[in-house]
Amino acid sequence: MYITRIGRDSEQGPQDWFTGSVWMEKVAEPSESSPVSALHVRFAPGARTAWHAHPAGQLLYVLDGVGVVQQRGGAPQEIRAGDTIWTDAGEWHWHGAGPRTFMTHLAVYQAVDGATAEWGEPVTTEYPA
Repeated sequence: MYITRIGRDSEQGPQDWFTGSVWMEKVAEPSESSPVSALHVRFAPGARTAWHAHPAGQLLYVLDGVGVVQQRGGAPQEIRAGDTIWTDAGEWHWHGAGPRTFMTHLAVYQAVDGATAEWGEPVTTEYPA
């Protein structure tokens, strides 16, 4: 058993992964005993990820606010506090805050051969205000 005490530093989201102001804290990182990663991510209004896919899928749990998620080829969908979103392995998608709302989620995914995500181009999708 491992216990990590509160007090992890917040880091600004990398510009090649996100558009807008995004802050995250690492909750879990892959280790010899587990391939699981988890991030607590806060999106300012309009901030979002770039298109990306995870080799073993991804679970998002919306903790606060209202956001948007979209899978490649699908329509943008509103997400709210309490929603759980699952994306299958290799499914290209993006997620972020609504245009005038903050959104915070917990992202859980696994490393496969050391990789947790493949990142693509910035999102140009417009969604309702």
